[in-house]
Amino acid sequence: MLELIRHVVQISARRDRTEINSAMVDTLLSLFHPQQLTVFRCYVGNKKAMVFPCAGAGPNGQFLRNAYLPEQRYCYPIERDPLLDRCRKEVSAVIDFLDDGSHRIVFPVVRLDEPVYLIDLTLSEDISADQRVALMGLIEYFGNHISLLDYGEADTLTGLASRKTFDKHLFELLGGKENRRRGANSTSASHWLAVCDIDHFKRVNDNFGHLIGDEVLILLAQEMRHSFRFDDQLFRFGGEEFIALLQPTEEQFALATLERFRQNVENQLFSRVGHVTVSVGFSALQPNDTPTDVIDRADEALYYAKHHGRNRVECYEKLVAAGEVTVKEIAKGEIELF
Repeated sequence: MLELIRHVVQISARRDRTEINSAMVDTLLSLFHPQQLTVFRCYVGNKKAMVFPCAGAGPNGQFLRNAYLPEQRYCYPIERDPLLDRCRKEVSAVIDFLDDGSHRIVFPVVRLDEPVYLIDLTLSEDISADQRVALMGLIEYFGNHISLLDYGEADTLTGLASRKTFDKHLFELLGGKENRRRGANSTSASHWLAVCDIDHFKRVNDNFGHLIGDEVLILLAQEMRHSFRFDDQLFRFGGEEFIALLQPTEEQFALATLERFRQNVENQLFSRVGHVTVSVGFSALQPNDTPTDVIDRADEALYYAKHHGRNRVECYEKLVAAGEVTVKEIAKGEIELF
């Protein structure tokens, strides 16, 4: 019991999703000695449900990956694994008895009737009833801790990640980009940051009131989830402004994704308001960027879109190449608050 309490204290001290996963794996290994263990993040979108093995242990030892930045090479459709898929559909623990007498059991961590995590363990047949009860309680505690973390990271109105989490995510992304650039397997595809702004949103609030304005923001956030890939990161940055961090891709594919989002918004019926539109500016992330650098570039493209008809998507790099905007130099050493 004292060992269990010690591990619970270690998990509760973590405020980062990756660190929580690491502490959870250590706890499960120490207390229950599974033959195999994987902690999956589960992404249930409007297309395929995907899973990302972000932490675990097996014959080759332990592994830990950034839980905020799912790497596509490790992600796969949940339907490839029948037991994981069954757990997702039943939204309850499922078990499979293996030929060697051990059993594989998958527990869901659920939010809004959908699993956000799946914990997959292979256990020996001699695990006691008390250990089973402790295991179920520990996984329930893990789910509650993740829910509290999600609540602290999310925008309360739209459910997207909030502005206060944006800096942390972007610094992690830029740090990972620098590491990949130094490695031998670097790629020409770039991460992209897009700033999305609702056109004439003040008119919505003035004509229909702030409650209807909030409804428009909620519907726009839902459209963002449907339009972007499961591993793109979406934020409400403030007011009617949203940010999307796109996973590595070529410029034309980033543009196609953002154009799809813009068109989906244009075609959407927003309750009493009718139709609204968005303008989007985007720019590629560079290895030595600060958050201010890339946001300023994307804002420059957004400003151009706003002043050239709205309801359009503009790429900063393309505008510079065409001579439509000049390169914006940021004075290094200055403190910029944003």
